[in-house]
Amino acid sequence: MQTPAEKRPISDTKRAIMKTAAQLFAEKGYGSVGTAELSSATNHGKGALYHHIRSKEDLLFDIMTVYLHDLLAEAETILAESDDPEQRIRALSLGLMQAVVQDNAEMTVCFREVHALSPEYRRAVLRLHGDYFRLWERVMNEARDAARLRAVDPDELKALLGMYFYAFLWVGPQRAGDIEALAEKFAGLVLRACRKG
Repeated sequence: MQTPAEKRPISDTKRAIMKTAAQLFAEKGYGSVGTAELSSATNHGKGALYHHIRSKEDLLFDIMTVYLHDLLAEAETILAESDDPEQRIRALSLGLMQAVVQDNAEMTVCFREVHALSPEYRRAVLRLHGDYFRLWERVMNEARDAARLRAVDPDELKALLGMYFYAFLWVGPQRAGDIEALAEKFAGLVLRACRKG
């Protein structure tokens, strides 16, 4: 039996449904969007819609977790491919900024609607956020141990990551053309804040 934290296989059709639903939930709020509106917006009758989603809550959960699973997988790859702290931070910054821009509706829904999930699903979402935080923490701790960056405590790291995650409030899809420049600015702030001396 699959646990909520496990990554579920997502078909292209379901991804399209999730993208549309995320836009609706971000614009109107999860509680204000009914099944009829979801069916209409996704061009699926109610039966066809429920062929692809198990429930409205499961749809919400998938919207909140697919981008987090993608971020985690990308971060693991970054950590495996490089041990240079600055390269890692720049690459993590780019991946996170791509999520802020390309998955803006999903991120908006995650931060605004997590309270709408059942306790089990909410804990699973928070676990994924914790897993992602721990990957950044590993980068910072390894950089500290190699005397490349100063020690960064968990409160400081949460503040730095908050700078990224709350960028969904002001950075949207219209910034797709300068994701790399934005990511470099954010990485620069992190590196300046964490350099020794």
